Amino acid sequence: MFDVSVFLRHKFARVWSLASPSLISLEIGYISSLMLTELLSPAVGPHQSSNHPQPSILPNLQKLCLSVDYITDTMISTISKYLTSLTHLDLRDSPIMEPRMAFDLTNNGLQQVNAHGKLKHLCLVRSQEIAPTYFKRVNDLGILLMADKCSNMESICLGGFCQVTDTGYKTILHSCSKLYKLKVFHGTHLTNLVFHDINATSLSLTHVSLRWCNLLTNLAVAHLASNGNLSTLDLRDCRNLGDYSLRAINSLPKLKSLLLDGCDITDSGLSHLSKGSMKTLVSLSVKGCKKLTDRCISSLFDGNSNQELRQLNLSNLPNLSDGAIFLLAKSRIPLSELRLRQCPLIGDTSVMALASMQIDENVWCGSSLKVLDIYNCGGITQLAFRWLKKPYFPRMRWLGITGSLNRDVVDGLTRSRPYMHVATRGEELGMDQWDNSEDIYSQDYEEVDEFEEWLFEGEDMSDDDMVDVLDDVADLFE
Repeated sequence: MFDVSVFLRHKFARVWSLASPSLISLEIGYISSLMLTELLSPAVGPHQSSNHPQPSILPNLQKLCLSVDYITDTMISTISKYLTSLTHLDLRDSPIMEPRMAFDLTNNGLQQVNAHGKLKHLCLVRSQEIAPTYFKRVNDLGILLMADKCSNMESICLGGFCQVTDTGYKTILHSCSKLYKLKVFHGTHLTNLVFHDINATSLSLTHVSLRWCNLLTNLAVAHLASNGNLSTLDLRDCRNLGDYSLRAINSLPKLKSLLLDGCDITDSGLSHLSKGSMKTLVSLSVKGCKKLTDRCISSLFDGNSNQELRQLNLSNLPNLSDGAIFLLAKSRIPLSELRLRQCPLIGDTSVMALASMQIDENVWCGSSLKVLDIYNCGGITQLAFRWLKKPYFPRMRWLGITGSLNRDVVDGLTRSRPYMHVATRGEELGMDQWDNSEDIYSQDYEEVDEFEEWLFEGEDMSDDDMVDVLDDVADLFE
């Protein structure tokens, strides 16, 4: 709830010395590795020997989530030494350049993870958001040393370990018998062999995320699909995965979330999902799957509408047009989130169709959408704004649209719908639900159904106007 950067280093540590010993969870958006080390290291008093320092602050801390400049051996050592009750450790960094040895994580540092054996959840990620940097000083040996102390781990997330090969990843799978969640980002040496004998383990994986692992092929997914308890499968930006992988995914009876961004799949490949997994999916993302066309909608639903689906991402599909969105609207699926950004063929007709969706065939109760992203869609004009006003989209809370269309119109829409956040610069809407599946976006205000509010308060609309609105809806779906 405050900006760490406003504190001088020594004052910041002094402030935290006053923290309640009953604190069990701490998350800091950004803190330098040096400040963190000084914060956790007990100070030596003026009349104390260095062999008898003051007790550690935060003695009962169980969960620590930090974004830092560099993840280092010293940081891991300090955390392991002084936070003896830790069960959940999440560290992420985004270096602006390749770090020197003293400011990097090595095999020695990784060996000190979970010194007290209480960790259940571990996340170590080096992001490539700023610069293409990796953990180049960690290899299979480091993973091997870490795995010796991680037999009770339930969740492991590793990102940017470019020197770790199949040997290291297989060690994790065979050493951590209680593991149910595995995430690997930028696994540049991760291949199908890691999952070749996964049936030989006692694992019951429910969440698997393998992002930017470009050596994986359909065979890896086929082996993974032997885990019938999988509920979340994230294969974004695995460029060599194609239609055959969807046949294997279709056999997963409990799958709730499937992310296939950037995969080499086609309309016919998606039709495999309609025969099985599509009936249980709550979230589906096919963003950037360039081969998909309007037929992907009919391939997915094929007359068997999935009433469980709530989140659908169709962004960056160059061949997706208004016709597909019209079919989607006619399916009456009660979507809460629909993302269509950067689809050049999506235009005003799509907005009209979505605004006029009938979830219940007996009454027009308005679209169920809470999030709609149509940023940088090629066919959106000022006409679409007429369908973004009340009473349409009564439950809308987030709208992404290109602000350059007409700034005055956008501002007017924002003023008329105070509960709706309008994003005009291409920023992601709401929480990034794909990367923070454990977090739930909550709002500080009471949910308001604007359509009901509009009906009961009697907006300035005559009976004739109301009839015109309903006629528009009927004409659109005839």
